[in-house]
Amino acid sequence: MSPIKYFTAWFAAVFLLSPSSKVAAQEIVKNISLSEAIAAALNDNKEIHLAGIDQNIAAINFKKTNAIFLPQVSLSYTGIRTNDPLNSFGFKLEQRTITQNDFNPVLLNNPNATSNYMTRLEVQQPLLNIDMLYQRMGAKKQIEAYQYKTQRTKEYLTFEVQNAYLQLQLAYDALKVVEEALQTAKSIYVFTDNHFKQGLIQKSDLLNAQVHITSVESSQAKAQSGIKNASDYLGLLMGKPAGTIYKPGGGLQTGPTAVDTSRYIYPERSDFMAIQKAIEASNLMVKSSQMSYLPRINAFGNYQYNDSRVTGFGANSYFFGVQVSWNIFIGNKTKNAIAAQKSERDKLVTQLAQQKEQSQSDLDKAYRDLSDATFEIKQGKEAIEQATESLRILQNRYKQGLVNTTDVLMAETQLSQLKFSLAQAQFSSNVSRAYIQFLTATANK
Repeated sequence: MSPIKYFTAWFAAVFLLSPSSKVAAQEIVKNISLSEAIAAALNDNKEIHLAGIDQNIAAINFKKTNAIFLPQVSLSYTGIRTNDPLNSFGFKLEQRTITQNDFNPVLLNNPNATSNYMTRLEVQQPLLNIDMLYQRMGAKKQIEAYQYKTQRTKEYLTFEVQNAYLQLQLAYDALKVVEEALQTAKSIYVFTDNHFKQGLIQKSDLLNAQVHITSVESSQAKAQSGIKNASDYLGLLMGKPAGTIYKPGGGLQTGPTAVDTSRYIYPERSDFMAIQKAIEASNLMVKSSQMSYLPRINAFGNYQYNDSRVTGFGANSYFFGVQVSWNIFIGNKTKNAIAAQKSERDKLVTQLAQQKEQSQSDLDKAYRDLSDATFEIKQGKEAIEQATESLRILQNRYKQGLVNTTDVLMAETQLSQLKFSLAQAQFSSNVSRAYIQFLTATANK
């Protein structure tokens, strides 16, 4: 493969690291630190807002269970007119307007149309509903589950911002490598052009140097687009519109340096705790369904006015009492509901175990990736020193006419490749460290 094609193929890898997006015509360059990016994302990212909404819904559902303690009060007004014998006599009794004449068998059997206007206030007061108490406790556990879910969403978003920020740094590193390569390629071209004019080298060498500059300039344009793509992705995480070009502020920052060396996934991690609270809520719902076999005790009462006139409040009456109700058999509905709830709980238990195993596997891989990246960084630094010296020697020999243009261009391309490989290894090391922190976080931190 020629050095030109090799150089172009290698630099294409830079632009696969960042998601593609459109860039606004008016671009603004803005310095931003990692802490500023994380703070903006935690404040404006829509995923955080959605998690907060879910948490609010759970809190509202818990408040709905206050109904097991509070009375239910209703007020109604009813107007009726009928000639039904039973209701006609009953209305007069409620209105307390019965006379001796009303016991006339003829009037009892064939009454005139009778009107009744009733204003009623009804109150129902729960006293003891054990199944509802367990439902209330389950709803409270759901609030805790969503609180842990919100916390894990924030932790994941923090990791994503770190990842995007490191991608942005890598994009700037790639541009720096390309610009250095372009400067070297131009210096080689100037030397080659002078020697061609003196008749010391062939025109094919000059053309080869020209093509190399064109290829590097194309890679430079792509590197600049890579910065825009990385900036748009970081802006998306922060809830900002596209079009702003971000630049790591205060120099290129490395990712987190301290990592947990225990290589252990903590059971108190927020996503694990969210599932654990969901399991506890499921247990309480099972208990609630089991308690529905027990009788319920509730009080009730009403106060009403009855009158034959629309606006009248002639006679008043009340009644109240306590009811003990017991659903002895409802077609195995409760039994099947309990079985379904237990299956849902068992599903959550299995899901929690699976997630812990997967996380431990991910953690082990992250440590291996970190080890590989650390080794690559060490080897890359040594290789860059050697390639730099090799290019210097070849350039000196090229000036003496001892090597051809292709050898110098190949050495320059190799050096650029090694510089980018080092930047990529540093990127992988920082991402692995951030991922280890994400995997080993606990809800208590």
